[in-house]
Amino acid sequence: MQTPMTLPTPFLHIQNLSKSYQEGTQRRVVLRAASLSIAPGEFVAIVGKSGSGKSTLLNLISGIDYPDSGSILLDGRNLTELDERSRTLFRRKHIGFIFQFFNLIPTLTVWENVILPLELGGRKNGRDNHHAAAMLEAVGLLDRRDTFPDRLSGGEQQRVAIARALVHDPLLVLADEPTGNLDEETGRQVLDLLDSLTRQQGKNLILVTHSAEAASYADRVLYLREGKFYAGSQAES
Repeated sequence: MQTPMTLPTPFLHIQNLSKSYQEGTQRRVVLRAASLSIAPGEFVAIVGKSGSGKSTLLNLISGIDYPDSGSILLDGRNLTELDERSRTLFRRKHIGFIFQFFNLIPTLTVWENVILPLELGGRKNGRDNHHAAAMLEAVGLLDRRDTFPDRLSGGEQQRVAIARALVHDPLLVLADEPTGNLDEETGRQVLDLLDSLTRQQGKNLILVTHSAEAASYADRVLYLREGKFYAGSQAES
């Protein structure tokens, strides 16, 4: 008798997720009972038009926002059962976020920006500092550690943001249009770096983008259309 194959438990499981916003007198539905599972170590790209709900999805996964209904299970933890403070603490400890416009704090140096997640998580010892230095070395900016963000190019700022997103060893990295504010060549360099560093550390990465080239780095591409996820062939139907 053949033993049935056991499928791996999803690292991220989203079930029947719905979210809408009030815009004047209208209610705009962004997600409609959307479901998604991501395997451990998987790099998934979510592609959709502007306004399709990609950023909203990341905000829900990270606990910045809260869904109207549905559940989000991340590494076995149901984030929709947590209160706002618990979601904030979970995000600080377990999630790294990379934004289109970098979101570096202009009054902090490169070094201070990178170690900020460690400080927010109550971690700042010699070992953590060594790891932060190693992350800056990995993105090629250790020699700019005392520089302020306004002295860096866009590509350099995004490389700092990648180091900041990975420095606290998160469970999950979320990237929201990380090349949307960069020229084509710089964007490609940032994607190469993000791809290699997350894979080296065995991280799950969710990249939302409207760029087919950015999506091509992923293990799997899903399309967000009319509030639901579709595979490539389904997205065109």
